[in-house]
Amino acid sequence: MPELLKGGNTGLGTGAVTVELRVAGEAVDLSALLVGADGRVRSDGDLVFYNQPLAEGGAVRHVAADGGGAERVVVDPGGLPDDVDRVVLVGSCDPDDTARTFRGVKEVTVRAQQDGGEPVVFHPPALTDGERAVLLMELYRRGEGWKLRAIGQGYAEGLAGLATDFGIEVAEPEPEPETRAPVPAPPAPARRPADLTKPPLGKVSLDKGGQVSISLDKQDRALVVTVSLEWDGGSDQRRRRGADLDLYALFVPASQVRPGGGQAPGTIVKKDRSGAKGGEEPGVVYYKNLGSLQQPPYIQLDGDSRAPGRETIRVARPDEQGYVLLCAYSAVSNGFGSFKSFGARVVVDDGRGSQVTVPLYENTSTRFWVAIALVDFTVPDGAAVHQIEAYSNRMTERRPVLHPDGTIQMNAGPVEFKRRA
Repeated sequence: MPELLKGGNTGLGTGAVTVELRVAGEAVDLSALLVGADGRVRSDGDLVFYNQPLAEGGAVRHVAADGGGAERVVVDPGGLPDDVDRVVLVGSCDPDDTARTFRGVKEVTVRAQQDGGEPVVFHPPALTDGERAVLLMELYRRGEGWKLRAIGQGYAEGLAGLATDFGIEVAEPEPEPETRAPVPAPPAPARRPADLTKPPLGKVSLDKGGQVSISLDKQDRALVVTVSLEWDGGSDQRRRRGADLDLYALFVPASQVRPGGGQAPGTIVKKDRSGAKGGEEPGVVYYKNLGSLQQPPYIQLDGDSRAPGRETIRVARPDEQGYVLLCAYSAVSNGFGSFKSFGARVVVDDGRGSQVTVPLYENTSTRFWVAIALVDFTVPDGAAVHQIEAYSNRMTERRPVLHPDGTIQMNAGPVEFKRRA
């Protein structure tokens, strides 16, 4: 796969170009600016991003990441009018969190591919701690055709400052109300500023091994994230009458989070020779320990459902949370059917328009434990939901262990049988 260096360029044909952004570490948003020959946008509609996904009738469109996929911008050069000279691709940190910089962003990769053509990649140089946006690539006119150029230029002011410099009017935060008598407001201007506030995700279902981030105000004491284990018992009528599954929340509070040895949260680890990874007992909320929302751990289970349906855990005080691992246990009385055959899945809902479903994809029998999803509250701007789907060994009753670095060890926790009464 050809690679462009900073400042390098390559010619383009006539097909649509898909630009894909992948990073490791903290999330980065992908946007596009339609720019004229004077280096400025023609109007605020020339910013294409998560809140404004289309320009020029879809000739430039933003495609949100779904189920752990990459965020993309698709550009059809043939659909652009003559007064658009360039389309600039921009990567930026969350505008809702002004403390975020590219310090926590690693391994930035931009991949561009034209329909029917060979993909090219660009790895921008490392950015400084003070930079919050980067000009990644641009598609630009050259004669009667178009070319692609790698830029890699950092920008300290983030998406809002960058957009302003290109001529976009950005909406300011709402001011605090004044106590004095209000002055009648002037007529609203015809120009509508671009709102950079990130919208909720809507309903998202994760691919196998996928992940997605939810924006949360961690200082909101009223915020409660709802996590449900849902199952229907499957199509087999005998299983439908039974299927007693149990939702477990293994948790590490924010105060106990510890850095690991370079392994990402959600990584499945094996017991090392010293035994340091084995036998640790995490905090746990389940049918024998329902927890509390008013005091630590600020996690509470609604009860024990012994028939197909739902068990729900509520997680409050996101500022107090580190990692929460959602596991399911299949009671011995269920027999040897797989969790997937029982229709098991986890649903994470922030109550503000983001609902993430975490399905299972494997049919594995004689397994009593599955780690389904990890909710990582250590990310600066909210929580990251990871699809895990790791199963215990066959006929093993030991539950998983969640370590302070967010890694997971199967078959290492205590044994606790549950039989139908």
